[in-house]
Amino acid sequence: PAFILPNHPPMMASQSRPRRDFRDARVSRVTAARGSSLRAVRAPLAVCASSPMQVSIAGAPASGKGTQCASIVRDFGLVHVSVGDLLRAEVAAGTENGKQAKEYMDRGDLVPNEVVVGMVASRLSAEDCVENGWLLDGYPRSEDQATALASTGIEPELFLLLDVPEDILVERVTGRRLDPETGDIYHMKFKPPPSEEIAARLTTRSDDTEEACRYRYKVFTEQTEPVMRRYGDAVVRIDGDRAPDDVYEDIASTIKSYKESRVAA
Repeated sequence: PAFILPNHPPMMASQSRPRRDFRDARVSRVTAARGSSLRAVRAPLAVCASSPMQVSIAGAPASGKGTQCASIVRDFGLVHVSVGDLLRAEVAAGTENGKQAKEYMDRGDLVPNEVVVGMVASRLSAEDCVENGWLLDGYPRSEDQATALASTGIEPELFLLLDVPEDILVERVTGRRLDPETGDIYHMKFKPPPSEEIAARLTTRSDDTEEACRYRYKVFTEQTEPVMRRYGDAVVRIDGDRAPDDVYEDIASTIKSYKESRVAA
C-alpha cells in the first residue's frame, strides 16, 4: 500500500527477517504494571555501543503515541521524524520529492511508497539524525514500506508498539472534543472542559465515531502484525492502557536497558 496523508495515521503489513543473535547480550528485564507484556530487550552484537539509537514507534489512533514521542525526544535527545509532517514539509518546500508527491496528491491519488521512502531515507541521513539518532513516528506502516525502507539500509533497532485494547481506544476517540476558538482538545471523561461556556462551543470531528475508530483499529492490527513479525526481536509491546506517565516509565526503561545491553555486548 502507498502512503496516505490522513488526520489519523494509517498503519502496517508481512515478511520475516532473520532473527538477531542475542546469545551474549545481557540486559535487565522490564515488566509492565499489569503483567509481563514487556520482555527483556537486547542489543544485537553488531550494533556499536556508542552509535546513536534508531527507534520506531507505532500505535493505533488514540493510543497516546504523540504524547510518548514528546517525552522520548525530551529525555533521550532523538530526532523526531513524522512521515506526515515530513511529507507536508517537502511539498511546501518544493523539493524534488515534494513535487512528485504533490502531483499525486493534486490528482487525489496515493503517494507511492518509493516517493515516501526517498523522503524518509533522506531525512534520516541528515546530520542531526546521524549525530543524535532518530525516532521514526508511525512508520513503516506496512510490510511493503518496511521492505522498501530496508532496501535503503534502514531498519530500526527498536520497534515500540503501544498496545491498547480496542474498546479503550473507542472510549478515547468518541469522548474527544475540539474548542474551535482556541484549538484545545478536551475529553468529556478524562479532560472535561473547565466551564459551561467552553463546553457549549465544543465540536466533534466527523471521523471521531465508534464506527470509524473500529475500522481504523482493524486496519492497523491487520497491517501491523506482519511488520512486527519482520522486525522480530526488535519489537517491544508496551501496555498503553494506563496513565501516560506509567506508560512512559516502561518506554524509558526499555530504551535504557537496550542502551545498557549495547555496552554489555
